[in-house]
Amino acid sequence: MTNAFAEHALDRLRATVLSFPKVVVAFSGGVDSGLLAYVAHDVLGPDRALAVTAVSPSLAPSELADCRRLAGIWGLRHSEVETDEVRRADYVANGADRCYHCKSELMEKLLPFAQSEDAVIALGVNLDDLNDHRPGQAAARERGAVFPLVQAGLDKDAVRECARWLRLDIWDKPAAACLASRVPYGTAVTFSTLAQVAAAEEALKQLGFRELRVRHYGDMARIEFGGAEIERAAGAARADVVEAVKQAGYRYVTLDLEGLRSGNLNAGILNGDAPVSGVVA
Repeated sequence: MTNAFAEHALDRLRATVLSFPKVVVAFSGGVDSGLLAYVAHDVLGPDRALAVTAVSPSLAPSELADCRRLAGIWGLRHSEVETDEVRRADYVANGADRCYHCKSELMEKLLPFAQSEDAVIALGVNLDDLNDHRPGQAAARERGAVFPLVQAGLDKDAVRECARWLRLDIWDKPAAACLASRVPYGTAVTFSTLAQVAAAEEALKQLGFRELRVRHYGDMARIEFGGAEIERAAGAARADVVEAVKQAGYRYVTLDLEGLRSGNLNAGILNGDAPVSGVVA
């Protein structure tokens, strides 16, 4: 992609953000919400743009730390709010609509900020996200949220190119969906499960791996690494990988030879094979 492409995409995003008098950006530290928060701060100023990070067991500690780091570097007006989705029975049950209940909780916690700011709530949803199973988008729309990246016509590649053009160091940051996405539908999402997944993934990152998912299957972890990292995980680093994941509480450690596929647990839903309601296991 060319510099002209990034400039035009950014112009569209800036114009979209400027169409809102004030915004509250749901800021999770990823490239999508990061670009949105940065641009909102840039074009609206700190008095009209607030970035809010939802803090819960489904947010990895390293992601929270990155939110705080980025807010400081970029000079964002930044707040944090605790969300309690893990206390919602429908979320814990982990049916195919889990994301709906998660976003419902997020919106309920962000609405007071929006009301006090007289602002709209903006989420970092891009065009590619519309093609995946994302029931949380419906929950957000029902409560008045807006998706500026979609309105500006930005897909994931365009988001990354814009962030790179702005020299934001998150432009190539691997996607990091909420930790609940590591738990197969129908298996209960609990505090202990999320903590176990977070510990295993953090330990693997400490070994130098960047792109990974630890899929939770009871006492077994199925690890997906980015294509370039599978060989190292199965070779020179194999013993360290096994030890790191076992230290997080797993008894069995398996490597998925297909590698990292973001959102692959949604495949059954997109094919119409998964139930809407989860079964607590």
